Amino acid sequence: MTIQLNGRTVELPEDVKNVDTLLKHYNLENRIVIVELNNEIADKSKYTELPIADGDKVEMIHFVGGG
Repeated sequence: MTIQLNGRTVELPEDVKNVDTLLKHYNLENRIVIVELNNEIADKSKYTELPIADGDKVEMIHFVGGG
């Protein structure tokens, strides 16, 4: 499946089927991440229920520490 992720076209493996598995694919499941799916902010409690489909537009913002 192909999606737009943070403005880039990316090809995802078949096992990425929802927001939760997308975060796991990018090793972000244990981070504070804001996910926007097709221009709507996703509710974190529903990540396992929100499907990712071919052509979807996803924006992910996560916080990076530093000083």
